[in-house]
Amino acid sequence: MFYAAIALVTVLLTGTIGFMYFEGDSFLDAIFLSIITLSTVGYSLLHDLTSEGKIFTIFLIFISLAVYAYSISIITSYFVEGNMEKLIRGRIHKKSKKMKDHTIVCGYGRIGKQVTEELLAYNIPFLVIDEKTEVISNDTNEKVIFVEGDATNDDVLLKAGIENAKTLISALPLDADNLYISLSSRSLNKNITVISRGSDESAEKKLYLAGADHVILPEKVGGAHMAKLVTKKNVVEFLDHLSYRGDSLTNLEEIDYMDLPEEYHNKTILEIGIRKKSGANIVGFKTSKGEFIINPTPDVKIEIGSTLFVLGTPEQIKSLRK
Repeated sequence: MFYAAIALVTVLLTGTIGFMYFEGDSFLDAIFLSIITLSTVGYSLLHDLTSEGKIFTIFLIFISLAVYAYSISIITSYFVEGNMEKLIRGRIHKKSKKMKDHTIVCGYGRIGKQVTEELLAYNIPFLVIDEKTEVISNDTNEKVIFVEGDATNDDVLLKAGIENAKTLISALPLDADNLYISLSSRSLNKNITVISRGSDESAEKKLYLAGADHVILPEKVGGAHMAKLVTKKNVVEFLDHLSYRGDSLTNLEEIDYMDLPEEYHNKTILEIGIRKKSGANIVGFKTSKGEFIINPTPDVKIEIGSTLFVLGTPEQIKSLRK
């Protein structure tokens, strides 16, 4: 923008000085001739030009056209792209403000992308915070909503609607950043569930103290999984065979009390007869107090705040929801 303005002024001054020198025009007449030449409006000349003046005018016209085209493209690009960027950012900001009970993913690296793929598969509303412009511009998935900025900044978290968010996942590579985000998110929303990435057990303890509800150590999880492929190969392969997305023949799903049909409320597992009605199996149960029961007995009562863990086909599990 600055260089375009400089180019226009330079050509205008060159034309003015040239007409004053070759034609002996006054400053006002010279600048008038320069402007009509530069703008190509086609007004008649004030007087007949000398041979030197004609040659200079031809030179000025070619230079003017080139500079004019360059300047217009720069100015147009500046206003159009600038306004478009503001418009897009404005729409994203409005979307994030309207979102409720959504998930905020901080960081769009390898782990962050894996997180978003799972959330998309489950149709869970979410948005991503990342400060790298090239990462955001290079992503072609239109379903992913981005908020550009540093997730350790409270203003950026507020733009992402953290006050109305249900969960925050901090997937940044540095423990210090994840620690700060855990602290900030907890102070901005006391009820939010914070899931953070950590590098080691020392960082894990600090992240829990900072307010994280769950801390995931990628290297520890990966190493343990590899070791279990040696010690409990068949068990791991069986668990890997189970799908959590609903697109496999065998799925393991959790169904909250409020998602069950009303006729199942406050009934025992024996009374609702899930196995007989749907063919699915209840393999686990979480009480309203947060206690887990593996392979619950038939007399376990389904109360408000409890959760069923069900194994079955997508059709069988679907029939258990409202």
